[in-house]
Amino acid sequence: MSLQDPIADMIIRIKNAQAVGKKIVSMPSTKLKVEIAKLLKAEGYVFGWTSAVPEGETFPALSLSLKYTIDINNVKKPVIESMKRISLCSRRVYVSCKELPSVENGLGVACISTSQGVMTGGQAAKAGLGGEVLFYVS
Repeated sequence: MSLQDPIADMIIRIKNAQAVGKKIVSMPSTKLKVEIAKLLKAEGYVFGWTSAVPEGETFPALSLSLKYTIDINNVKKPVIESMKRISLCSRRVYVSCKELPSVENGLGVACISTSQGVMTGGQAAKAGLGGEVLFYVS
């Protein structure tokens, strides 16, 4: 099966898994998705991730362990409240280091693909790098 936008597919899989309260979500693995998983773990949005070839399969699968919180009314809520794809296949969004976006007044994270790899908007600003804005997460 060919995917036109694998990052959007990853975001939708995470949203759908959280909507039904799953603890783990699996998807086809790529180098970019693994870098995004590392970023989500470093920022505290997921517990962890694994990328391995399942038994009987030929392609690697990426599994994310999703994080939830319990509110006062004992209701399980996902840590990732929203994920929004910014740069699309038909419309790429590039920014310089001076134009890096702020998400939810600093409470969210912008995922930026730079020449030095995938990093948050804050990391890119410290490094003085711009790049393609992949998505926002908060």
